[in-house]
Amino acid sequence: MKSVAIIGGGLAGVEAAYWLLKRGYEVTLYEARPAYADQAHETDKLGELVCSNSLKSKRLDNAAGLLKEEMRRLGSLTMEAALIAEVPSGNALSVDRERFAGYITDKLLSFPFFRLIREEVKELPGVTPTILATGPLTSPALLESLIGLLGQKALSFFDASAPIVKKDSIDFSKAYCKSRYEQGDESYINCPFTKEEYLRFVEELLGAKKALVHEFDTHYFEGCLPIEVIASRGVETLRHGPLKPFGLSTPEHPHPYAVAQLRQDTLLGDLYNLVGFQTNLTYPEQKRVFSLIPGLEKAEFVRYGLMHRNSYVDAPLCLNEDLSLKARPNVFLAGQLSGVEGYVESSATGIVAAINLSRKLSGKPFVPVPAKTILGGLLNYILHASTSYFQPMNATWSLIPGSSKQTRERDVEDCLSNIGRYREDIDG
Repeated sequence: MKSVAIIGGGLAGVEAAYWLLKRGYEVTLYEARPAYADQAHETDKLGELVCSNSLKSKRLDNAAGLLKEEMRRLGSLTMEAALIAEVPSGNALSVDRERFAGYITDKLLSFPFFRLIREEVKELPGVTPTILATGPLTSPALLESLIGLLGQKALSFFDASAPIVKKDSIDFSKAYCKSRYEQGDESYINCPFTKEEYLRFVEELLGAKKALVHEFDTHYFEGCLPIEVIASRGVETLRHGPLKPFGLSTPEHPHPYAVAQLRQDTLLGDLYNLVGFQTNLTYPEQKRVFSLIPGLEKAEFVRYGLMHRNSYVDAPLCLNEDLSLKARPNVFLAGQLSGVEGYVESSATGIVAAINLSRKLSGKPFVPVPAKTILGGLLNYILHASTSYFQPMNATWSLIPGSSKQTRERDVEDCLSNIGRYREDIDG
């Protein structure tokens, strides 16, 4: 029986473990939590979601939605768990965090050849076939080991998570339920601002005290900016970002000037997170400033937002086509450490890393993911992007050359057909 080590129990790591276990591999997964506190996770469960409970759009004409369907056709564990743990969220796929992570953990532990070792790995392995999927919160010791091997500094940026409040503490004489643009349900709670309320909120937000950030410079990822950073770019910026009111009018609220949205965070519907409110404000300032949002004046916060370091390597310089390290080909990278951004994207690379490692151990040739798939386009970006200013990438239609709104239906069909052929190739 072939044995493989996986370092990191996040989404990429659990996807890799699941794919290999189903094919008879003995898998040892190393997870540093709970002994090692990374300042972002709250439980010891595998596959825990941190920044958001949303896995983005479910629509196939959306790149993230299509990527999820490609993953389903490759046998994704996270998509399996999401089906079990889904909560109402309009066109988005959102999940109950506890149930989602619990399902993943129980599923992996049910395999007889799965070993879970809860300890921090501080150095890269020598010759053991390994998938490194420690994510953006890779421990300093392991990151230093990786940097030493690569002979360069790994890139890093800051990420932030949003606060969560109790639903029964929201004032529904001001807030109302509605999804944007008449999606057919009332999944989101909306807190409408008048112009005066909005201007006061922005003023207080910009003047609020921020938490100290140690060790790293503030190199933010554009796809997950703290709300105070967005606000600093102009007084109207939030109205065209996380507080945009468009598509949220009702007879009782015909013309809101701005709207803060909250999305269901648990299956019971008792907790909601503030959509787009990633932040680095101090906890007291979060309570003070976010309580200025109409309807949240007496909101009870069960979790405040926080800032944490995200790390990733310069993938075009460091990785082979199969996601193995050029400097140590027995080590494959997966997840955000490899240069992708987002839960779904990270999960998808875990599947691919497992496929590539398995084929290598079996003496089979490398099979690339077809370029005309969202997954293939994503991998093509991280492997061949310019190294002069490499930043993590989300799933987007721009990854598919020649794709446009006019060709979208055909593009979806082509991508699904191509991922089907890829599945046949790797299973053959």
